[in-house]
Amino acid sequence: MDFIYSIFLGKPIWMWGTFLIIVMFLLMFDLGVLQRRPHEISIKESLGLSAFYIILSCLFGGWVWYYLGSNAGKEYFTGFIIEKSLSIDNIFIISLIFSFFHIPRLYQHRVLFWGVLGVVFLRALMIGLGATLIGQFEWILYVFALFLIVTGVKMLTISEPAVDIKNNLILKFVKRFFRVTPELHGQNFLVQLPHPKSKKMVWWLTPLMIALILIEIIDIAFAIDSVPAIFAITQDPFIVYTSNIFAILGLRALYFALAAIIHRFKYLKPALALILIFIGGKVFVADLLGVEKFPASISLGVTLALLSGGVLVSVFKRG
Repeated sequence: MDFIYSIFLGKPIWMWGTFLIIVMFLLMFDLGVLQRRPHEISIKESLGLSAFYIILSCLFGGWVWYYLGSNAGKEYFTGFIIEKSLSIDNIFIISLIFSFFHIPRLYQHRVLFWGVLGVVFLRALMIGLGATLIGQFEWILYVFALFLIVTGVKMLTISEPAVDIKNNLILKFVKRFFRVTPELHGQNFLVQLPHPKSKKMVWWLTPLMIALILIEIIDIAFAIDSVPAIFAITQDPFIVYTSNIFAILGLRALYFALAAIIHRFKYLKPALALILIFIGGKVFVADLLGVEKFPASISLGVTLALLSGGVLVSVFKRG
């Protein structure tokens, strides 16, 4: 039993294990109960599930606040809000992928479910690597901070080109080296069909699998922004990982409500850019002021203020 009290990445094994059990239970409950019979997720169901995940995330954050202290709690909530906000910006691309492959709403939840399962493991690898690098080389944190500032400035000043899925290099690679069916085969990611020449039964990828692969690749690219942002807030891997995963779990539920209206929040992107610049800049400001860390309450307050401002300006400007 002493094993569960062993320290891994700064926290006892039992804390990591408990969190992973919660995540696995939620995923099994989602697939085995809520989606036992595949159906289209309505906006009402989407909002209800999202509210459930947000409440659960806040309860976990409350436990972090109580057990690890108020500073850790504020860092968790700041990380959660930033990850959630940056993830929302990713919804538009996921929607384009589904449209390109003509994935009906009936099967979109299945793709997102397995996408999140992949994220749980991929984020663990990326955050573990980031924590190791910062532990070995403290100057890496300044590289992260500078990267965030540059990314934020680019988001404010440079218009992003339209997403061209047809000419995506990953899509071209998969189609060149793997057999891909031109049409869907229900909710299957793989299907056995005759080879066009030998007529032997062979495995083919379906458009559902290609959509899943592209979404996983996009998440990796997206994590290059979000993971450094949270490391700039806290170097505690437990806070970084748990806030990341809880934000992504809830986003999957919220996708079906936001996909059709996300384009209306056009001032959300500038707000996110300012958040990245602030998070990166505070690392250098703290160093100039001679303090070990920027106050967590200020980080949380500024993040909430900028995000709320972006949403409100979008709503009133549209009106």
